[in-house]
Amino acid sequence: MDTALWNLSPLGQLVLIGMAVAALPLAYLLWSGRHRQAGGWHYALTLTTLFLTFDLVLFGAFTRLTDSGLGCPDWPGCYGHASPVGAKGAIALAQTANPEGPVTHGKAWIEMLHRYLASGVGMLIVLLAISAWREHREARAAQRRVPVHPAWAIATLVWVCVQGGFGALTVTMKLFPAIVTMHLLGGYVLLGLLTLQAAQLWLQSGARQVQAIATSVRVGLWLALAALLLQAALGGWVSTNYAVLACMEFPTCQGSHWPAMDFAQGFTLWRPLGLQPDGQPLSFEALTAIHMVHRWMAAGLVLVMGLVLWQLRAYPALRRPMQVLGLLLALQLLTGLSNVVLGWPLLAAVLHTGGAGAMLVCLVWLLAVSRMPANRPVALRTTLRQAT
Repeated sequence: MDTALWNLSPLGQLVLIGMAVAALPLAYLLWSGRHRQAGGWHYALTLTTLFLTFDLVLFGAFTRLTDSGLGCPDWPGCYGHASPVGAKGAIALAQTANPEGPVTHGKAWIEMLHRYLASGVGMLIVLLAISAWREHREARAAQRRVPVHPAWAIATLVWVCVQGGFGALTVTMKLFPAIVTMHLLGGYVLLGLLTLQAAQLWLQSGARQVQAIATSVRVGLWLALAALLLQAALGGWVSTNYAVLACMEFPTCQGSHWPAMDFAQGFTLWRPLGLQPDGQPLSFEALTAIHMVHRWMAAGLVLVMGLVLWQLRAYPALRRPMQVLGLLLALQLLTGLSNVVLGWPLLAAVLHTGGAGAMLVCLVWLLAVSRMPANRPVALRTTLRQAT
């Protein structure tokens, strides 16, 4: 059954649903009074939005891994309705016409719940931007400095709109691998933006001091963050191309340390799901290449992270996030290995995506609450001399 890819008729209802979703955590904040204890409404709102954004990333992974991304094949609603209840008849027809297809009542609910949560996060970020500008205006009137410039909240609002666009294209372009991967990376960027703001507000809330760290440690943190984002992109590429099952053993793959691989096919980025640009099916060698590159990069990431963790031992004030980062790295190794040897179990796959997001939060937090020494040009020259 052909369905229009774009149908904006339920947009107003979906906005109202998003407002209702956002109202639940806001009501809890007001009822608990935690914003007064944590150092202000804006800080509490930022933490809440960060928490729900992390939940959204997890639920997005669950949606993708349960093959529910096309549970409602149009956008922003479901067969032109605001919920699968109204689309019940259309879903039944689609399922009858193609019993093995992507449309079922269960998958439609998973997809729409993901959109509801995304709408709620979007509403919270709108409120966050308004709150940031209000804080900035009040600070200027009182001639005091705000810990976070409102431009960061505005940038977060712009980025969540970009994410919404990628979410729409994910559906309308039928799970195009490059779009789905960019959507995942966009979720991680959103986590990073919110973490940066939360960390700066945390510093202010307890009158805490920024931790001075050696230039080499700070550079290591940036390298670890870059390596993590690259590995997340490769992991998204593995998942969106269903290349996890190309290798079912570890440390070898198909009984070899260097199985047959086609890197040119595997890393041709702009192509439909499962196909080459000319419409021919993607070869198994291409899937193997995708899987193995992710596996090799994982080894590099472990080395970089291990070095950073070793360096951070010298800073007792950063011990807690360092320990959390170490535990998350162990979780990533365990879930990544489970995905291979246990045949890609859903729980391990979702935790693997969430673990990467949590590691990103830790790294951005460490970068936000630390700085290089005041004499950093001298320290940087010293570090470069030592490296050479």
